[in-house]
Amino acid sequence: MDQIDKYRRKWLALGGATMGMAMLPNDAFAMLATPRPRVLVINNLHTGETLKTEFFDGKQYNRDELARLNHLFRDYRAGGQVKNIDPQLFDHLYRLQIALGINKPVQLVSGYRTLATNNMLRKPGSGVAKHSYHTLGRAMDFHIEGVELANIRKAALKMRMGGVGYYPRSDFVHIDTGPNRSWS
Repeated sequence: MDQIDKYRRKWLALGGATMGMAMLPNDAFAMLATPRPRVLVINNLHTGETLKTEFFDGKQYNRDELARLNHLFRDYRAGGQVKNIDPQLFDHLYRLQIALGINKPVQLVSGYRTLATNNMLRKPGSGVAKHSYHTLGRAMDFHIEGVELANIRKAALKMRMGGVGYYPRSDFVHIDTGPNRSWS
């Protein structure tokens, strides 16, 4: 009987893993199976800076390029204060572009925010959370020129890799590396 239970558990685990992999989009599955460099082009709309970066070389993160991204995502309202941004946020953005089938520059609306900046932006009805992932270096607001916001939101929701906020009146989508959740 113990022998049967052991085999049954193995088959159930194998079946669960197979079903989970089958639910991944083909592009996302291929990305997970084949290590390759990850490149992003990001424009900071407030500072006018543009950065093209290979932040992951196929095997590991590039520290110098992550530092450049951290600088680009800085809080320009707080004298340019820089924070280490969660590299998974860049991975999410890269995978999102793959899922959308595009390679266009990302237009960064907001990256890191100090607590002071976050509190200043928190007005009634503004949609700015008191405990925002922006203050932790784990969120960004953006759009991609030529891509409908609704399509960005739909792709981000389908990927289920963190929080997704939809702000069509303000012309951006929010993504973060927190738990899976969504809002409009």
